[in-house]
Amino acid sequence: MTQTPYYETMYILRPDIPEEEVESHLTKYRDILVETGADVLDNQMRGKRRLAYPIAKHKEGIYVQLSHNGDGQQVAVLEKAMRLSEDVIRYLTVKQDGPLPAPRVAPGTEAAAQPETAEASA
Repeated sequence: MTQTPYYETMYILRPDIPEEEVESHLTKYRDILVETGADVLDNQMRGKRRLAYPIAKHKEGIYVQLSHNGDGQQVAVLEKAMRLSEDVIRYLTVKQDGPLPAPRVAPGTEAAAQPETAEASA
């Protein structure tokens, strides 16, 4: 069984940008990948977290994880867009050689499924 490689890009946005602008960044980078021929596997906003050390005088940042599949050419285009953005304070792309990430379960569907299994076993 061969496992196809995929890429994970983690980037940190400035903590002082509004929520609407965070959503626009999510769609902007997803659209850049789609335009370059990549498949977006997962796009998760991890929320605002404290940084291990100050970056550009910021002590917190909004973390976003983006998993994508492609030939590798899209990484340069994506990272150039992030480098030119003033809202992205750090980014890192890593090539993964494991199984593709499982699709996320919507919050609420998993919680609703667990009480049913507990009632069935009782």
